[in-house]
Amino acid sequence: MENKKTFKIHFLGAAGTVTGSKFLIDDGIHKILVDCGLFQGIKKLRLLNWEYLPVNAEKIDLVLLTHGHLDHTGYLPRLVKMGFSGPVLGTQPTLDIAKIILRDSAKIHEEEADKANENGYSKHSPALPLYDQEDAERAIGSFRPVQTDHWVNLFDDIRVRFIYNGHIIGSTFIEIEIHGKRLLFSGDIGRSDDFIMRPPEKPDRADVICVESTYGDRLHPNEDIKRKIREIVQRTYDRGGTLLIPSFAVERAQLLMYLLWQLKLNKEIPDIPMIMDSPMGADVLSIFHDHQEWHKLELEECSRMCNSFRIVKDFRETWEIINDPGPKIVIAGSGMLNGGRILTYLTRYLEKEETSILLAGFQAEGTRGRHLLRGGAELKIYGKYYKAKAEIHSLMALSAHADQDELVAWLSEIKGTPEKVFIVHGESHASDIFRVKLKDRYGWDCTIPELYSIQEIEY
Repeated sequence: MENKKTFKIHFLGAAGTVTGSKFLIDDGIHKILVDCGLFQGIKKLRLLNWEYLPVNAEKIDLVLLTHGHLDHTGYLPRLVKMGFSGPVLGTQPTLDIAKIILRDSAKIHEEEADKANENGYSKHSPALPLYDQEDAERAIGSFRPVQTDHWVNLFDDIRVRFIYNGHIIGSTFIEIEIHGKRLLFSGDIGRSDDFIMRPPEKPDRADVICVESTYGDRLHPNEDIKRKIREIVQRTYDRGGTLLIPSFAVERAQLLMYLLWQLKLNKEIPDIPMIMDSPMGADVLSIFHDHQEWHKLELEECSRMCNSFRIVKDFRETWEIINDPGPKIVIAGSGMLNGGRILTYLTRYLEKEETSILLAGFQAEGTRGRHLLRGGAELKIYGKYYKAKAEIHSLMALSAHADQDELVAWLSEIKGTPEKVFIVHGESHASDIFRVKLKDRYGWDCTIPELYSIQEIEY
């Protein structure tokens, strides 16, 4: 009897959780890693970043990136530190964003280690960064850009194609043909009616699917986003307060800038100072200028939008803004309050009742943002507790992730029944609800893989 030929998929991240996306394809000869993200959120997950992968990093041939977000790229310097030396493939905007994010992440890791050593709030002596800027530069040195919609031959009988999926600038889903089977990795799927990104393209064929389920259990609220922002700004202004908007530096910061600029342009909000205090977000703006074909904004619109904001890079300016008692709107990273300059603002503004905080995106389990969203009474920042006296608002309709209906629609053009469907990149409840939805809608039997599990695929 002829032996069955198989390849394996190792679920090294985004399995049973939203973060840490890493999927390894191993046919016994070649090893291809799709995404290489950091775990974020609860401590149990963050500690996984310090562990060695249950595979040999030196044996991985190459990495394919769906997009530039930290939970899809932030582990690359660590992988290089563990011995990976192959190329990293992604679209040019994805690699441009990843450069910014990795350099910023390395700097934050170094700064947090320094603060922990200085203030003595780490149980490790000395506290060390997960990786440093030298590690980040080594990872960046392996970047190789690819075009969308073109098959790229990787090895004999293995090729790959990147296709626009509308989540952030540069983001794609990835199709891999390996030994006659087509594998589909969704990455993070964008919205069908985003303000600045085009609708995602749809796949038409797949034998094996790995699909995200971040919002697989819900629909985004049908709310008037501009009206809600307008009301929050006016209420904060009337109280003489500051509106803090924690934001992801990529896409979300630019979208918030666009909406606020439009509101001010149309005189729907007061003439209030608007600040974008994120060096990384400022750098991403240049990517929007350089890659206009990836989004809806005209070049002139980008310029006028930027000119309506004070864009901060120097940390000394941050303290000038903090010490200014007047009303203002501040967009600052990070989006889930797990780092960045927003934490410095919170140390001064969280305990002021006239402050408003607008959470404008997904807040992962275990993050400060999720804690505030659930009504947490205080936050621990840099080893000290601060009372949460500010008004907390959320705007989940602004998400860059497809909701359940949009995810189901994204899969609607798949012909036939896939052999395997793996539901990933979601918290357990969201993934299970989405599993049932796909079963009811398409009749597909879906699997929710566990972290570090391995699935064999025959060919």
